[in-house]
Amino acid sequence: MEDDPLHRIANALEQIASALAPPTPATDWAYFAYRWRPATGNIRNGWLEGIAMPHRVDLDDLLCIDTQKAEVDRNTCQFLDGRGANNVLLWGSRGTGKSTLIKALLHRYAEDGLRMIEVNKAHLTDLPRIVALIRERPERFIVYCDDLSFEADESGYKALKVALEGALGAPPDNLLIYATSNRRHLLPEFQHENQASQVVDGELHQSEAIEEKISLSERFGLWQSFYPFNQDEYLRIVRHWLIRADAEHNAEESRRAALQWALRRGSRSGRVAYQFALDWQARGADGN
Repeated sequence: MEDDPLHRIANALEQIASALAPPTPATDWAYFAYRWRPATGNIRNGWLEGIAMPHRVDLDDLLCIDTQKAEVDRNTCQFLDGRGANNVLLWGSRGTGKSTLIKALLHRYAEDGLRMIEVNKAHLTDLPRIVALIRERPERFIVYCDDLSFEADESGYKALKVALEGALGAPPDNLLIYATSNRRHLLPEFQHENQASQVVDGELHQSEAIEEKISLSERFGLWQSFYPFNQDEYLRIVRHWLIRADAEHNAEESRRAALQWALRRGSRSGRVAYQFALDWQARGADGN
């Protein structure tokens, strides 16, 4: 087979293509934040692309999520100190600060050696390559996966399960995974799956489908739940951002306008509060 002329030609063409392909970009470890770039048609391996201007958020600007903030901050400090720390899943309502909390951790602890790698869920199959790149580094890395959810047949689902706890090799002690999701178990749950559950001797036994879905989220050692803000919490966040923006405002007028803004948006989230304050400042104190 190896003496076959077509086989020799194919090998020769493959060697030429390898020689002509541009080299995989080297990682510049001077950055605080990175984005994983997967292999492309002409670059065989993925690489870490430095993010020159990561989103700068202060932890003190995140209001009405004090418990969640304290727990995730504690876990991150333990990680930076080389003590026991867990992978983290932040799940719950949209616009309540899940992603912003993770970004704020980088802003606070970058000078203490924290680094962050943003990975799209479609590229989670590349996690072993990322681990190989950072395993010997002195910094502490958080792989950040935003808005994570899967269909059962997606390849990234299995790759994440293995990366969290399923591989035979020990995970590096300088890497954790922090993920956000609107779904508690990261996968859609259907009524017929719950109907397949059984009660045996008074104990509830989940169906195999439910067990499979729970098995992924359970590999995150720390869960934090985020719930919609009530009206008072929403208005508190609005006031905070108006003050931070140094926007002149009449308290009653801005309150009424903020409530109308939320009503039009159908949400009283922290994101909506920030967007209102931004718009109010831009239009001036009279809101026009």
